[in-house]
Amino acid sequence: MQVSDMRNPFQHFLGKSLRTPIKSSLCALALCGYIPEGMSQANLSFTQNQAILAELSAQKFDRFAAFAKAVQADNDIELSADVNQAIAQYLSDKKALSISERHIIQRLVGLYSRIQYGEEAIEKLGEFVEIPTFRDEAYEQHENPNFIKLGEEIRELAEDFGLGFRNVDNRIWEITLEGKGEEFVGIHAHGDVVPVNPDNWVLDDGTKLDPFKMTLVGDRLYGRGTEDDKNGIIVTMYAMKVLKEEGIPLSRTFKLLVDTTEETSSTAIPYYFERFPQPEYNLALDGGYPVVIAEKGYGTVMATFDAYEGEGKGLEIVDLTGGLATNQIPRVSKATINAKNLKRTKKRLDKIAKSFQKKYEGNYSITTEIKNGHIELIVEGVSAHSSSPETGVNPVSRMLLFLHELPEKTKVKKNHVLDAAHYATANWGLNYYGEKLGINYAHDFMGPLTTSLTYIKVTDKDMKLATNLRAPVGKETKQLKQEIQTGVVGWLAENNVEMSLDISIAEPMYRNPEGAWVNALLDVATENLDLPREFKSSAGATSVHYLPNGVQFGLSEPGTKYTGHNANEFKTVYQFMLDLQIITEMMVRVGQLDSLK
Repeated sequence: MQVSDMRNPFQHFLGKSLRTPIKSSLCALALCGYIPEGMSQANLSFTQNQAILAELSAQKFDRFAAFAKAVQADNDIELSADVNQAIAQYLSDKKALSISERHIIQRLVGLYSRIQYGEEAIEKLGEFVEIPTFRDEAYEQHENPNFIKLGEEIRELAEDFGLGFRNVDNRIWEITLEGKGEEFVGIHAHGDVVPVNPDNWVLDDGTKLDPFKMTLVGDRLYGRGTEDDKNGIIVTMYAMKVLKEEGIPLSRTFKLLVDTTEETSSTAIPYYFERFPQPEYNLALDGGYPVVIAEKGYGTVMATFDAYEGEGKGLEIVDLTGGLATNQIPRVSKATINAKNLKRTKKRLDKIAKSFQKKYEGNYSITTEIKNGHIELIVEGVSAHSSSPETGVNPVSRMLLFLHELPEKTKVKKNHVLDAAHYATANWGLNYYGEKLGINYAHDFMGPLTTSLTYIKVTDKDMKLATNLRAPVGKETKQLKQEIQTGVVGWLAENNVEMSLDISIAEPMYRNPEGAWVNALLDVATENLDLPREFKSSAGATSVHYLPNGVQFGLSEPGTKYTGHNANEFKTVYQFMLDLQIITEMMVRVGQLDSLK
C-alpha cells in the first residue's frame, strides 16, 4: 500500500467516476421534502456533472465565464437544450436569467469551485490538521497556543480571500461574506478535535500514521480533523472565495462561525451570541447529508468510584483505560494487573480470554503481555463515534464484562475498578439500547435510544466511567433521568457498592421541514449525491441544536462509516472535492433566494 505525505494532492481524484419543534407525527410527505411552488426546477443531472468533471478536471480557468464557455464548447459533454440556453443567457446577460437557468448556473459554479480550487484546498486542510487543537488541561481553551495559531491561520486565509474576519477572544472565529440586506445565515464548523492515542493509529498492513500529519493512502486523507471538522472550515472558506472573486450577487450575508469548544464544553457559541446577533437561519457542516432536521439529545451518565486498596487475595486490577472523551469509542482498552507470579497469571488469563471470546463472539481480540513488572490485558475492538455504536465494536464494554466475570475463573482482589466492572455489566452490558436498565425506546423517524460505555479515567483518588447516551423524541428527559437513577441506585443498594452518579441529558431537536431555504438545501444535496429526496435524522448533536432554523448539511455521506473520533480518522479525496462543490452551490442558491421562508 503506497503512502505519501499530503503535500501535493493528485489531480486525478478531482474527476472521480428551524428552531421550530414539531410533533413526532410528521406526515411521510413532509419527510420526503415539502416542495414549495416554483422550487423544483430542471438542472444538470448527476451524470452530466460526472461528464463535466471527467472532461475538464485537468484544466484551470481565468474565471467562471471561461469555464462555462469550455463546458459549452466540449463536444464530449452532452448538454440538454436547457443547459445550453442557461449558459448562453449567462454569457450574454446574466441579469436576465430565469429561475431554472439560475439553478443551472449555480450548479456550474459549484463544479467550477471543485475543479479550480480543489487541490489547493486539500493542501490547506493538511496545514490545519498539523495544528493539534485538542483540549489541553494546562490551558484554558482560548489561551491554548495551538488554538491561537489556528486562529491566525484562518485570519490570514480570510484576508487573502478578501473576506471579513473577526476573532472573538479566541472562542469563535467569524468569517464573513457580505451580501445585500440585513439578513444573514450562520454556517457552523469547529476547529477543535478530540484527543488521540498515537499508538492506535496503525493501518491493517502495519503502516503507522501520525495523527497530525495528513497522509494520503489510496483515496483516503488520514489525519485528526480531516472528517471532524476542519474540512468544513476549508470548504466553506474556499466557497466564499469563489463567490467573492466572481462578484456573485447575494441577497443576504453568510457568516462562518468556527467554534473552539464543540468537542468539550460547548461554551464558545453562547459566548459569541452574548455579544453579537444570532442568525435566524443556521446550518452545521458537522453531520450528515442530505439535510438532517432532527438530532438526538446528548447525554452522559458519569459514575465515580472512590479509590480503595484491594481486599482479599489474588491478582489486582490497578489501572484501566477507555475513550479519551465521553463521545469516543476507542479502538483499544487496557487493564494493568498486579500479580505475584506474572508468567503463571499471564498463562491463566490467556486461557480465560480464549474461553471468553468463544462465549462472546465478535470482531475483537484479547491479548496479554508482561510489561514493566505488570500484566497488561489488552482488548482491541473497532473504534467508532459514540453516536453510532453499531458501526464499531466497543472494547470498553467487553473489557468491563471480562473483568466482571474474572472472579468466577480466578482469585481477584475486590477494589474500585472491579466495582466499576460489576456496575457496567449489570446496568449497561454489551447491548447499546439501554435494555439492561429497561430504559430502551425508539422513535419512528429518529431511531432508538443508544448507550455506549466510553470514557475511563483512573487516578489515585477515584475512577470515572462514562456512559454516553443519544436520546430521541419519545420520552421526557426528566423521566429518562429518573429511570436511570432508580435502576442504578437500586442495584448499588442490592450489591453494597458505593458510587456517585451524575446524569445530564439534553433535549432532542426536531425541526419543521417546510420552507424555501431548507428545501433548497435538500435539492442541492440530493441532486449532487444522487440520493432520494428525503430529510434525515442524526444521533450526533451539533452546535445548531438550540439555534433557530438549525439543520445539519453534511459533510458525511449516507451509507459510509463516519470516522470522526476514530483512530485512523480519514476523509476521502473524492468526498472532500464533492463537499467543496456542494457547499459552493448551496451558498449561491441560498444566497440568491428571494425569501428563505
